[in-house]
Amino acid sequence: MDLDYALRVDEPAKLTDNSTAEEKSIYEKWERSNRMSLMIIKHSISDTIRGAMPEEENAKKFLSQIADRFVASEKVEACTLLSKLVTMRYNGKGNIREYIMEMSNLVTKMKALKLEFSQEILVYLVLISLPTQFGPFKINYNTQREKNGLLMSL
Repeated sequence: MDLDYALRVDEPAKLTDNSTAEEKSIYEKWERSNRMSLMIIKHSISDTIRGAMPEEENAKKFLSQIADRFVASEKVEACTLLSKLVTMRYNGKGNIREYIMEMSNLVTKMKALKLEFSQEILVYLVLISLPTQFGPFKINYNTQREKNGLLMSL
């Protein structure tokens, strides 16, 4: 059915009175594929995304606009995750291991957004987010030769 034809091939020149039968056939094939692609794309995305996008009659350009919108969205998400990571504080409630895993999960999400942290930075962020009652733990950790050994045993 060549539904993706309009996504693979640029729009042919507009038809004129002098257009040949072959040019008309190619343009009609592209136009049908473009209409079908737009219809499929618009019905496949959520209403909130569709409503935020300007009206576009070219499927390839519409997909490009969506991609551009999500690049900006990824930057906002990365900033949100980073902000949450550096402001997290352990409040003493719940399991400390779950708290550390939550911080590790945020770092993993940030890696997916191409914002990577070393294990040492994660350890540092965990340590500074712990309350003063963990002072002996912090001192003990900092005196250990293997930087990650104690944290991983939690």
